Amino acid sequence: MRRLLVLVVLVAGCGGSKVAAPVNPRATAAPTATPVLTGAAKCGEATCSTLRVPLDRARPDGEMLALKVAVEGPTDAPVFVFLSGGPGEPGVPFLARARKWLGPVAKRVRIVAVDQRGTGADALDCPALQREMGASDLSPPTQDAVTSCASKVGEKRQFFTTADTVDDLEALRVALGADKLMLDGISYGTYVAQRYALAYPQRVKALVLDSVVPAEGVSLLTLTQMQATRRVLGPERTKALAKVVKDQGNGPELLDLLTSLSVGKPRDDGYLKAIDAASKGDDASLKRWIAGVGKYVHGWTAKQLSQGLHASTLCADSPGPWGDAATPLEGRQKALDDAAAKLTDADLYPYDRETATKNGFALQCLYWPPVAVPKPDGPRDLPDVPTLLLNGDRDLSTPYEWAQQAVKHAPGGTLMIVKGAGHDVQDQGDRKALAAVRRLVASPG
Repeated sequence: MRRLLVLVVLVAGCGGSKVAAPVNPRATAAPTATPVLTGAAKCGEATCSTLRVPLDRARPDGEMLALKVAVEGPTDAPVFVFLSGGPGEPGVPFLARARKWLGPVAKRVRIVAVDQRGTGADALDCPALQREMGASDLSPPTQDAVTSCASKVGEKRQFFTTADTVDDLEALRVALGADKLMLDGISYGTYVAQRYALAYPQRVKALVLDSVVPAEGVSLLTLTQMQATRRVLGPERTKALAKVVKDQGNGPELLDLLTSLSVGKPRDDGYLKAIDAASKGDDASLKRWIAGVGKYVHGWTAKQLSQGLHASTLCADSPGPWGDAATPLEGRQKALDDAAAKLTDADLYPYDRETATKNGFALQCLYWPPVAVPKPDGPRDLPDVPTLLLNGDRDLSTPYEWAQQAVKHAPGGTLMIVKGAGHDVQDQGDRKALAAVRRLVASPG
């Protein structure tokens, strides 16, 4: 669920040893000092500061994290907070883009962006896992890369959940002196925005959810993405893709390719023609597409999108077929295989069971050591505030079926599906979508 802009010119014609379930070390959160922003300095058109928050809120006198925050606009204006994707992507580099989306209404709000814990300059950096996955959710990592990352992050990995980020966001609100926040999240940022709204409903003025991840989380088996492929490609191309998957057994690789290419504005159809050709026995062009996209995507550094943070957060928040994040490694593989075995060929089409069990989401969490963290709540309605849900109909990273699911829990929600758009609608300049965002931000209340 990354927020990735594929800007490169491409070449073309998320089983193990026995580990006991950990004991949850978290206690009831102790009182913390009033959050403040320190070290203010100009950074471009904004002012950058540091928000210091406890790594573990049960130990406010223990290790502290320094989160970079960028703020632009009048101090007495309503606060508009941009939330980046991933999980693993910093937020501060995108403040200028948020200003562009808002256009003339940008002067009426205080625009804020924050590098969430474990991202940006202080990203959780796991070199092997970063090389294998880069900016991808779906590139299959090796067990060694995942377990070495978990070892490097160590016991701290329990403190990089979305719940921790939500509490950081509330600390930011206090530090800004704001009564309420307008939140604009993209991809994983929509999940953070919804989880904040559920935790602090009285502190939310409005929500923009762009490329929606439902608040209850998603399956590690990527079934929605696989099934959405049929809608995005159409019946003939889907049939060709199914043949390639059957002949070559490369379903996880092809789902990763198509998902990566659905981020941002849709491209030319060269990769689709390559799938057609591969279905007829000529896979040279498709191999070039896979290599070209992979080279770019896997080149992303931890400061751009941290896979260490991605695994820490995803595997803490997402219920696997084996249960919650504290489930011992032994038995996880069987539970994953059993869950996939229950899916019919029609459920999986045009992919296969290997796509469900060997994609990056599934393998990161299959191998990630047990950690005891608070379980996210089940689905509940968001507060009844103006809520705009945006999704591109070509998006395979966060298919619009998730937005359709999420709007059912948004009493103040309006869903806009943008025809021809991919992942991250606001960055694609659709006039109707941006006009809707600006109306929401400019509305009183």
